[in-house]
Amino acid sequence: MPHHAQIGYIVWAILFAALFAWEGIGLLHPVDSYPTLSQALGATMRHQFGRWALFTAWLWFGWHAFVQNWHFLLRGPGPVG
Repeated sequence: MPHHAQIGYIVWAILFAALFAWEGIGLLHPVDSYPTLSQALGATMRHQFGRWALFTAWLWFGWHAFVQNWHFLLRGPGPVG
């Protein structure tokens, strides 16, 4: 595996760990003024534009994370010869 790919995985792991830690701390201490991710998403989802923006972000992330470099597994063999 290339070195830059390992760094990328480490950065993503740190980002997700920080996100889950923020959510956990926010849920353990609900009297603090810092909103949790679920509260921020709930506030965004109240408005139709927010729902469309989150849906668009979800599609964009899914495309770049999974589909962009994906090879169709059921594709038949290529031309012979």
